[in-house]
Amino acid sequence: MNNHLRIVVVAPDTALNEPDDQQALDLAERNRSLRIGLLESGFNLVATLPADVFLSERIAQLQPDMVIVDAESDARDALEHVVIATRDAPRPIVMFTNDSDPSHVRQAVAAGVTAYVVSGMSPERIRPILDVAMARFEHEQALKDELNTARMELKDRKTIDRAKALLMQRQGLSEEQAYNKMRKSAMDKGLKLAEVAQRMLDVADLWA
Repeated sequence: MNNHLRIVVVAPDTALNEPDDQQALDLAERNRSLRIGLLESGFNLVATLPADVFLSERIAQLQPDMVIVDAESDARDALEHVVIATRDAPRPIVMFTNDSDPSHVRQAVAAGVTAYVVSGMSPERIRPILDVAMARFEHEQALKDELNTARMELKDRKTIDRAKALLMQRQGLSEEQAYNKMRKSAMDKGLKLAEVAQRMLDVADLWA
C-alpha cells in the first residue's frame, strides 16, 4: 500500500466529561491507538473530523483517499454522514467499533463500509487492515466499472438494432445494408454508431 494515502478519521469528541465513564475512556484509548498506528506506519493523517452535518463539505475539501470511522454508540449516525459524504466520489470506508451485532455489521457493509473491524485495535494491526480494505475497494470498483460497461454496451446494441430495423422497414434495406448505411453516417459525422442510431430514433419519434 502507498504510505502517502491521504486518510481522514471520523470520530466523536474524545474529551472526557466524566472521568469515570469507562466507555468514553475505552473510545479515547482506541482513537489514540488508531492515530498512533497510522502515524507509525507512515500514513498521511490529514484530519480527524466529527460526524456532523458539515462532514460532506470537509471531505470534499480535503479529498482523502480513505475514510476511517471510529465510532461507538453513535456509530450509525457517524456512518450515515460518511456514506453521504462519499456518495458522489466513492472511497474505501474502514470502520472500527466495539459493536459486534451481526445485523449492524450487515447494515454497515450494505451501506458501503469496506472493512468492519470489531475491537482488538492495536497499532501494528493498522497496516494489514488498510491493505485489505484498499484491495477490496479497488476490486469492487473494477467489478462495478465492468458491470456498467456491459450495461452500456447492451443498451447501445439495442439502440443500434432498433435503428437498423427502422431503416430496413422504411427504406426496404437488408440488415447488412442498413448497418453499413448507419456505419458510414457515423464515420462521416465522427460519431459513435450508437449515437447515430439514437439520433435516428429521436427523429423518427418526432415524426411518429
